[in-house]
Amino acid sequence: MTWLTGLSRAEKATCLSAFGGWMLDAFDYMIFTFVITTLIAQWHINAASAGALVTVTLLFSSIGGWGAGILADRFGRVRLLQASILWFSACTCLIGFCQNFTQLFIVRTLQGIGFGGEWAVGSVLVGEIVRPEHRGKAVGLIQSGWAVGWGAAAALYALAFSVLPPHLAWRSLFWVGILPAFLVLYVRHHVPEPAGFQALQATRQKAQAQPFWAIFSPALFRTTALSALLCLGIQGGYYAITTWLPTYLEREHGLSVIHTGEYLMVVIIGSFLGYVCGAFLADAWGRKPTFSFFAVLSLCSVIAYLLLPLTNMEMLIAGFPLGFSASGIYSGLGAYLSELFPQALRANGQGFAYNFGRAMGAFFPGLIGFLSQSMGLGRAICLFAACAYGAVLLIVMCLPETKGKQLQNF
Repeated sequence: MTWLTGLSRAEKATCLSAFGGWMLDAFDYMIFTFVITTLIAQWHINAASAGALVTVTLLFSSIGGWGAGILADRFGRVRLLQASILWFSACTCLIGFCQNFTQLFIVRTLQGIGFGGEWAVGSVLVGEIVRPEHRGKAVGLIQSGWAVGWGAAAALYALAFSVLPPHLAWRSLFWVGILPAFLVLYVRHHVPEPAGFQALQATRQKAQAQPFWAIFSPALFRTTALSALLCLGIQGGYYAITTWLPTYLEREHGLSVIHTGEYLMVVIIGSFLGYVCGAFLADAWGRKPTFSFFAVLSLCSVIAYLLLPLTNMEMLIAGFPLGFSASGIYSGLGAYLSELFPQALRANGQGFAYNFGRAMGAFFPGLIGFLSQSMGLGRAICLFAACAYGAVLLIVMCLPETKGKQLQNF
């Protein structure tokens, strides 16, 4: 880890800001996966409707993410990062005040816009500021902030439901979601715009900026399409597993709130180590071998966890490779997307590819909720996850290796 001490002040500040933003975004987003069961009971909604609340957030986050990417190529990464964090934080807090399904559906829709923008802009910012030999490790370690936020959500979920009545416990968890807004103060004073973006702005007028549809030009169409499908496989598999996992443990294995938290913490610890390991492998092995390794491991883990007749102790142990593989595959993604697109269209292309995957993957939770009523929750999750990771293995073979790419010369 000595490479961290060798980073410049700007690199460290950028990494810390992105890590904090991603950690707090994970906390805000994953809280909902924990309270789905409570909302189903209190508001008398079915699994399909609950899944739709997840789907609408992810769907509109794809719109917000691509839109933020387009604007970031014109007005700067740092400005859009701040705006995304503020928007997402405010909407998360408002969820705690919703009184019915309709209100929650509307606020979750608005929340998604800011959620998508934070990753799209933050990952480009880190990819452009951190030097090439450390880019994969930096972006991957920042992804580990998701596991930290997820762990904090699991811990506070168990605490809130232990000391508060359910109707107040789930609301209090969303009120805490205002915390990311304070991160904007740090970003504003410590994070600079990347030198490449500043140089580009100095040589062009905003009116001469390339149109957003340039990522679909003949020269870039293949890259855009394949990278978008790669993101669909990675995110579709992840959402299929994590969205319904707390509900699966409660329904299929009869675990209480406290015991569900214990099982999930094993998954989360595996998730954190997966992010860290994937970060180093992306720079050591290259982007493509790392994606392939984690896709195969994810396929094996999800089948074993959901289809084999495991005892509770075996499930506890199996949760580690499940979290490790499903999260580790993300580590090289931000750096890889930054390396695939040119400077003038980098945030646009990366924002579209990542958020296309998120938009299409957004339908997985809803479809799983629908199919679970006829084929069982475990089998429905496994079906979608297996298709997603199988697609990753095929798509990776069609994309180039970009390890060590010098962004300023591309």
